[in-house]
Amino acid sequence: MARSKQHDGQPGDLGLRLLSAAVLIPFALFVVWEGGAWLAVSCGVFASLMAYEWVRMTASPSMKSFVPLAIQPFVPLVIGAPVWALWLFPLCAVLATFTHPLHEKRGSEAFGYLYITGMPLALYFLRDGPWDGAAVALIFMGIVWGSDSAAYFTGRSIGGPLLHPDSPSKTWSGAIGGAGFSALCGLLAAYIAGGNYIAWFAMGALISIFAQFGDLFESSTKRRHGVKDSSALVPGHGGLLDRVDGLGFVCVAALLVFSFVPPLLTVLGLNL
Repeated sequence: MARSKQHDGQPGDLGLRLLSAAVLIPFALFVVWEGGAWLAVSCGVFASLMAYEWVRMTASPSMKSFVPLAIQPFVPLVIGAPVWALWLFPLCAVLATFTHPLHEKRGSEAFGYLYITGMPLALYFLRDGPWDGAAVALIFMGIVWGSDSAAYFTGRSIGGPLLHPDSPSKTWSGAIGGAGFSALCGLLAAYIAGGNYIAWFAMGALISIFAQFGDLFESSTKRRHGVKDSSALVPGHGGLLDRVDGLGFVCVAALLVFSFVPPLLTVLGLNL
């Protein structure tokens, strides 16, 4: 497998990062705002591309079967049948287990399926949940993006000890800067949603922490497989997994928390 250049925040990458963001952010905002079939199709496309990146990253020979499996749960979402999507998701994960010819690699293949397909599914159901889905998804996306930007510029300006050896571009100063800025974004979210300011301040910081954990997890996975970037699909950033890993973790965590702790929605002002 060809190894692509690592994008760890070098000065020359900033222009490419901004250009990529100028294309991807408006598109993401549009499909999330529209929801429904628009979001289902987009999530399915993203899942298929991330499945390609996973197979590439893990040097798996199961490309022809793994990528089509990643699309399957999103097909019923396009026609408004979310229950079928929830059935297909674990079923396809089981099928993904058998796509790898080596028995010792099959567990990793199943995990990869749950990982790369679960994140866009979580975004869809977060947007489509029994709460103010558009507000939830858009606010959380904004806070994650704010966290990423603040961590990037704070880390580059201050530097200091690395957050983790697997992520040479991430520092403790960047992590703290990202969490602090996200907490302030939480106050803005409280004003917009009409929720409790203290709860949103804490939520903003937690969103940043979960997003950074998602980044670290994906970085660790890449290093374990000897890959610097999941692909070169997003100029200046590497691959889609390199770009959406943090947001994906946040969506999964938020979906679980809101599903099992619905009173929190009232505190945050996110009920319908």
